[in-house]
Amino acid sequence: MKQSSTRRAMFVLAAILVAAAFFTPSLANDPDPLQDFCVADPTSGITLNGFPCKNPANVTAGDFFFAGIAKAGATNNTQGSVVTGANVEMIPGLNTLGVSLARIDYAPGGLNPPHTHPRATEI
Repeated sequence: MKQSSTRRAMFVLAAILVAAAFFTPSLANDPDPLQDFCVADPTSGITLNGFPCKNPANVTAGDFFFAGIAKAGATNNTQGSVVTGANVEMIPGLNTLGVSLARIDYAPGGLNPPHTHPRATEI
């Protein structure tokens, strides 16, 4: 009889642990950013995944602007289209945001060749 009550106690304890693990709220989230912005500093000698941040005192409005995205590209090629990309190398203010832009210009009858975006999306 003592062995039966021990098994029952172990079963109840295991059931409580499973229920506690099942009903515990998830604490997974993205951490709050440590700073408001991180403008890329491509002149820095530090190598890491991405670009290191520029000193906020040296940030200018030009770090958030790229005039090339407003200009039509030359579509006189075989595909009849041209892509103008704008990423952190052209707009340093995009650093750490995971954002890039592209302007696609088509000639009449131009084509969008088949392509993929690994680990990315297209809107």
